[in-house]
Amino acid sequence: MKSLLIGLLVFSAAAWAQNSIPAGTVLPGRLTASLDSRKLKPGQVIAARIMQDVPLPAGKIPAGTRIVGHIVSVTPMQKGTGTEVALRFDTLRFSHRSIPITTTLRALASMTDVADAQIPSTGTDRGTTFAWMTTNQIGGEVVYGQDGPVTSGSRFVGHSAPGGVLVHLTDEPGSRCWDPTENNDRLQALWLFASDACGLYGFRDLEITHAGPTDPVGQITLASKQGPLHIQGGSGLLLRVIAQ
Repeated sequence: MKSLLIGLLVFSAAAWAQNSIPAGTVLPGRLTASLDSRKLKPGQVIAARIMQDVPLPAGKIPAGTRIVGHIVSVTPMQKGTGTEVALRFDTLRFSHRSIPITTTLRALASMTDVADAQIPSTGTDRGTTFAWMTTNQIGGEVVYGQDGPVTSGSRFVGHSAPGGVLVHLTDEPGSRCWDPTENNDRLQALWLFASDACGLYGFRDLEITHAGPTDPVGQITLASKQGPLHIQGGSGLLLRVIAQ
């Protein structure tokens, strides 16, 4: 609690002073409640929590900050085979203050995938602290324990950090998440996700039909391929701030 309070004060003095979050900043979050199309209504508030301190050019966004949004629409698909849900995450809230943001969806992972990414890939040895064990990120990269390197194959992409990882984005040119205008030299906080994590993980009957970078800008649309759309609370997501 003390560290969160200190982080909020740092964020207040830096990020709040500029009243905006730089475009390109990735926000690693975890849904605070399930999204069930049978219960969702337009205008309904939705939220996620940032799971790792997010570095900024001045200061940081502390872990625990709320990412708040709302449901735009809930639409049954043709022939009743599925449901489409449009939503937006458009506000950061902390310490009774708010910063408007416009975001796109980079990646979404099921609650099961989030849990698996926190389990060491090998059994612990006697005398080995759990935090020092090797884990696999969502998307396949390897984290070699607390304060250790993060690798993609034989390539070093970043390092472990409190609450997650700090890595350089490594999107392949032409991929859905690749942005040729963005400078990816800075380290980004990706929590449990790989540096090239993009799209859906652990959802067989879900589809991202609109990620938000084009009109309608900032609107994220998800569609179930069959039946109601259901995303469990605790699922992880990577949002990316874009210019407003």
